[in-house]
Parts: sequence; C-alpha cells; structure tokens
Amino acid sequence: MQTSRQVCLELDAADPLAHKRAAFVLPEGKIYLDGNSLGCLPAHAAARIGKAVSEEWGQSLVTSWNRHGWIDLARKSGDRIARLVGAQPGSVLVGDTISVNLFKLMSAALELRPGRKTIVSDTGNFPSDLYIAEGVIRQIDKGHVLKLAAPEEVLSAIDDETALVSITHVDYRTARTHDISAIVEKAHARGALVLVDLSHTSGALPFDLAGLNVDFAVGCTYKYLNGGPGAPGFLYVRPDLQEKIQSPLSGWLGHAAPFAFEQGYRPAPGIMRLQCGTPPVLSLIALDAGLDVFDGVDMNAVKQKAHALCGQFIAHVESFGGEFGLKLAGPRAMTERGSHVSFHAPEGCAIMQALISRGVIGDFRAPDMIRFGFAPLYTSFAEVFDAAQILRDILETKSWNRPEFLAQKAVT
Repeated sequence: MQTSRQVCLELDAADPLAHKRAAFVLPEGKIYLDGNSLGCLPAHAAARIGKAVSEEWGQSLVTSWNRHGWIDLARKSGDRIARLVGAQPGSVLVGDTISVNLFKLMSAALELRPGRKTIVSDTGNFPSDLYIAEGVIRQIDKGHVLKLAAPEEVLSAIDDETALVSITHVDYRTARTHDISAIVEKAHARGALVLVDLSHTSGALPFDLAGLNVDFAVGCTYKYLNGGPGAPGFLYVRPDLQEKIQSPLSGWLGHAAPFAFEQGYRPAPGIMRLQCGTPPVLSLIALDAGLDVFDGVDMNAVKQKAHALCGQFIAHVESFGGEFGLKLAGPRAMTERGSHVSFHAPEGCAIMQALISRGVIGDFRAPDMIRFGFAPLYTSFAEVFDAAQILRDILETKSWNRPEFLAQKAVT
C-alpha cells in the first residue's frame, strides 16, 4: 500500500474533504498529527469568541443570557453533536468535564439496577474512566465492585451480577474498537446497562447511539470536534430512560424551574435534569464554531478518509520501522480501529520529542508508544508521507539521542 509523495498529492487532489482544510488555522512548517488530543483552531473561532467577549459580554452584559441565547447553548450544542453520533434531538447535553459526566451517569445507572453490584470494564480503558468508577463505588458504599477484563474478553465478563458495562469505543492507545453492538446485546440480555465513552470516536467516526440502543454515553469536544482546550464534554441518555434517572449532582440548572428559587429540588424534564452548574459560555461558543465545520459533512466520508490516512501511514512506517524496533500497536484491519496509529518504539518519548522539534507533532503514551492522530477534515495524505520520512531520518541518524529529547516533559 506504500505510495510515493506524488501519489499522495494525487490522493489529496481527489479528496472530497480537502476543502475543509481552509476552515482551520494550520501553522506553517508544522505537520499536526495530534488532533486526537487537541483539535486545531477553526479559522472563524477567534472572531466568534471575540464578538462574544466584546459585544455580548461587553455590551449586553447579563441580558445576553436571553438576548444572545446563552442559556440554550448547552442544549443546542448537544443537538448538533447528536447528528454526529447518531442520537435523537434532545438526548445529548454539553457541559461539565467527561469525568463529571461519567460520575453523574454511572451513579444514575447503578440506581436503576439495585441489587446488582458489578461494574464491568476493561484493562485498556482510559484510566480516568476507571478512577471515576472507583470513586462512584466509594461514594455509594454499598458493596459495588469494578470488574476488569482484557479488552477482547469483555463479553464473557458480563453476567447476571452486572449492573453496568462502562466501555470506551476506541482504545486511546491502540485505536482498537469494541464491538458495541455485541456488548449492548449481551448486557441487555443479562439485564445490565451500557455506558460508552466516545472521546476518540466523535468527529472521527460515525456512530449510531440510537440504532445500537446504547443506554448512556459521554464524549469529548476538544479532540476531533475542535472545541478548544478544556472544552466541556457531552453526555447522552437514551430518551426512554431520561425521566427514570436522578443526577447525583442536583445542581441549580438541573432544576425544573431554576428561577423560581424553590426551597426543594425538582428535576427538570428530559436531558436537562443532567445539567448542573452555570454553562461555560465562552467555551460553548468556541465549540459552536468547531461544530460549524461539520455542517454538511458525511461522517461515513470522514471514516473512509480516516482509515485511508491510517493505512498509508502504517505502510510508510512499516517499510523501515522494523529495522529500528518499531511495532504496530492495535489491529491491522481498518474496520477494527479508530483514527489514530500507535507504534511501540524503544526510546519512544525521545523519538517523539525529536519529531516535534522537526515540526511533526504527535504524542507519547507510556510506556513506549508513539501516537499519531489523523483528523480527516484537515490532515492530508502528503503530510502523512512527509511525517513518515522525517521519522525515518530521525531513526537512521539517531538524532533523538540528545539530552533535550531524553528529558521527559510534564505533558507527553
């Protein structure tokens, strides 16, 4: 599958998503392959945020909650994301961090399954998802346990004691995808609920929350959705469950009538009962600008390009990488992976620092993975080719073996 740079340029010329590159700020001289950690800045986002600061906040002040629709941003952004993840309008809400959203949904899910004491997850899950599960168990203090299985053994771990299966669709290290359809089918047959983390899925791959009958989901907006650093996460609740659940964080804006200032708490109808504190308005406006870029985009075309980029990069790197101890992490079949590629690499942290110094920005995941994310809306095939050639040069010259690259940074 390996191709020349000229062939990559021809692939770019034929790419139906190529015009989307112009919608982003792409710094000259850099090949950005870390959109799976932080998406690029949408070209019109700075102006949108500036207007919100100078005109809405600056001039309209507190009346902006009504005049400029600040109070509706969390719900409206949720509906825009719903289209990208196959959810019904009114079933997705933006706000709080992924961790806070996990806490809310895990707690609510366990309340729906009294008498069952097990949360099933896998050893490859993102660590903070597991930390939150541990915290929920400690907070509830009713004898619940977290049962971890190998990623390929999750189905066999689901039994009649399972209350909740908490799983991440795309593995953050290897890009391996779970068969969510099979997990939901098995879990529901045993009476359990399913919570899916879509952090490395939303904006990179199509998903079908409604069609798969998923109960709950969370996701990230600062990766492929380009919402900006620290952008709030989103949560999903299956429509028929929304009136049955209670949030453990009964915040002001989750109240049925927040401006009635009642003494007691009454949950809002539908998804809005999961809202907690005041929405982060400027972050939501930045996210809204990021979501603009997805208007009219077919997520199946996004997936097709994502897998083509991954396949090209794997072929390029494997043409020389074995000589230097590089080994592909995760499945080879594109149908089984997300939109990033990781290689096990001796001295991987130093190699990645050397790449960054040469303008190729990826990241490192302990203990030995160099990771490259391909954002189909702005990553080109030519960039994939050039990044592989720079990696080859770094390995051949051992230019990674320098003190400034061997010293690990705070964020890898």
